[in-house]
Amino acid sequence: MRSTRVLLALFALSAASLRAQVLDLTVNGNGLAIGDKPNMNGVRGNFRDRRLEEINGINVTMWMPYSPAKGTVNGIALGIPGTGAGRINGVGLGIIGLGTESAFRGIGIGGIGVGGGANMTGIFLGGIGVGAGGRIEGISVGGIGVGSGSALTGIQIGGIGVGGGGDLTGISIGGIGVGGAGTVRGLAIGGIGVGGGSDFKGVGVGGVGVGTGGNATGLMIGGVGVGSGGRLKGLAIAGVGVGAPEVNGVVLTPIAAGGVNIKAIVVAGAYFKVEDRGRFDGGSLSAVNNVRGAQHGLTIGLWNYARELHGGQLGLINISDNDGKRRVFPLLSVR
Repeated sequence: MRSTRVLLALFALSAASLRAQVLDLTVNGNGLAIGDKPNMNGVRGNFRDRRLEEINGINVTMWMPYSPAKGTVNGIALGIPGTGAGRINGVGLGIIGLGTESAFRGIGIGGIGVGGGANMTGIFLGGIGVGAGGRIEGISVGGIGVGSGSALTGIQIGGIGVGGGGDLTGISIGGIGVGGAGTVRGLAIGGIGVGGGSDFKGVGVGGVGVGTGGNATGLMIGGVGVGSGGRLKGLAIAGVGVGAPEVNGVVLTPIAAGGVNIKAIVVAGAYFKVEDRGRFDGGSLSAVNNVRGAQHGLTIGLWNYARELHGGQLGLINISDNDGKRRVFPLLSVR
């Protein structure tokens, strides 16, 4: 037993010694080195980086660096199968993956994924995903997803989804969904949905729906619905319904639409409603038009109601309650 412990201690000591050794073939810091050489220009190979400070050239490693990753690679970081650094400026290639403790600027390709602890700028391809603790700018493609703790800007494509902790700007495509905690701008396509924590500006297409917590402006198409927590402005098309506190533009849906203050042309196959104390300016074509506030415009349907009519109603039954006096007319009512 004692001899075994001695052998293990000698083995550990020799392994530590080998890790500390560097085959240094550089001249004035330029050339070739094998081992954990901190600084150099040229080609450097190491099993796993611990003491890296700066390499200008090509850095080849067998595994990811010790945490926290240190140093900067200016040039090419090649991982067989994985690599990383504190910062990469250039090209990073990892059979399994690669990552940085802070910023990554350039091109990153990882068999499983590419990640950065801070901002990432450039082109990034990850077999499973691409992610950053800060913002991502450029082109990012992840087999499962693309995500950032801050803004996403450029072209983002995720097999399942794309999500940002800040604004989402550019072209974003997610197999299931696309979302940003801030404002979503540009073209956003989600197999199930598109959503923004703040505003939406651009073209949004969601297999189920498009929605935002703030204002939505542009073209919004939802397989089931389109909605916003603020103003919905532009063209909204939905398979079931469209709704927002304020609607400006054109609404097309076969089932239902509604809001509080609406200035729009509305085509809702079954039901259109303006909420209590709301106002409607424009035209509506629906089987039932239920304006619980002031109507300034025209409604066409089988049954039309307006609490205050200052326009026209065209339908089988037309009802208005101006000044608390109910008026019921067949076919046409005008005030």
